[in-house]
Amino acid sequence: MPSVLVVGYDPHAIAGVDADSLRQSLEAELARFGECGIDAAMTLIVFGESAEATLVASLTSKPWDVVVVGGGIRKAEPLLPLFELTVNLIHRHVPRAAIAFNTSGGDSVEAARRWL
Repeated sequence: MPSVLVVGYDPHAIAGVDADSLRQSLEAELARFGECGIDAAMTLIVFGESAEATLVASLTSKPWDVVVVGGGIRKAEPLLPLFELTVNLIHRHVPRAAIAFNTSGGDSVEAARRWL
């Protein structure tokens, strides 16, 4: 069974969004992976001192086939250093994994399938 790690920005760290609704959408997307026969997990990070440790722990927890990086990390210009850190940690800790990018939390399955 292929394995996918989805890396996203923790919605509880974003001012002005309904974090609980967004989190429910992300959980629904994880369930959709299972329906497609893909073993998936999600790790949510925030910009700060714990981001690297949290991400490395997730990246090294198993051999991932694909790591999907969410738009919350990629699209916000102030988070460019976090995006760079994310891509470089993926490259360093799971060099055989493909890196995919979703356009929203609702198309992570499609992003991963492009590389499976």
